[in-house]
Amino acid sequence: MDNIIKELEKIGIVPVIVIDKAEDAVPLAKALIEGGLPAAEVTFRTAAAEEAIRLIAEEFPEMAVGAGTVLTTEQADRAVKAGAKFIVSPGLNPEVVKHCQAMGVPMLPGCANPSDVETALSLGLTEVKFFPAEQLGGLDMIKAMAAPYTDVRFMPTGGLNAKNMRSYLREPKIIACGGSFMVRKDLIAKGDFETIKKMTAEAVGLMLEMTFRETVAENGRTLNVFETANAERAVYHLERRGMRFDREGAELKDGRPVCIDSDTGIRLIEKR
Repeated sequence: MDNIIKELEKIGIVPVIVIDKAEDAVPLAKALIEGGLPAAEVTFRTAAAEEAIRLIAEEFPEMAVGAGTVLTTEQADRAVKAGAKFIVSPGLNPEVVKHCQAMGVPMLPGCANPSDVETALSLGLTEVKFFPAEQLGGLDMIKAMAAPYTDVRFMPTGGLNAKNMRSYLREPKIIACGGSFMVRKDLIAKGDFETIKKMTAEAVGLMLEMTFRETVAENGRTLNVFETANAERAVYHLERRGMRFDREGAELKDGRPVCIDSDTGIRLIEKR
């Protein structure tokens, strides 16, 4: 798996944004980062997309910014030149896939059925987009389609929102979820980046599903135990907030991953 795909998996949610004015790119990216999602798929549906990617890549080099709705090799070239770290397309065009592979850029083509998945496999891909997710049957369809293809994992996009996203993210076959509910066009048009930041933070909270379980005394110290939907993802997001978890000392409890932040006395246990 490419490093950028691993990064997207830890982030968990990839905001899918449509930018009409390039000057909105930097404040939008800042709101996403401060809200907890240092990632964005900028769709190549508008004339401002290429410049928006360039501005985000220059201002926030740590951000996992990619280009979406890439339909041609020419668009892929422009996106990568602007600074896109990954490419996403609504469908599977072998020519575009091979072109991105030749450039060494991760590509997530849209797959809607088993034939698409087999074409992706023939091109050496094991990570793909599933689009439009809800309209094609949602998570049940992904599970059914993934069963024969044990090595393939999916990034669903299309129709995902704060209500249905968590069920996708609990599934091991899901890399990350693409969604636009926290980056609505009306909010971008009004310049309401504070609301976008707030909605982004709320989305992260929904994804992590952190709940307090108990306080325990252990080796002369008090530990506050929290359960979370995904321990690795929770560690990633909490470390972005300044916590530091002992990865070398990670353990298993009842077959579930456990991580401890010695400074704060927080123990994370992955939910069953």
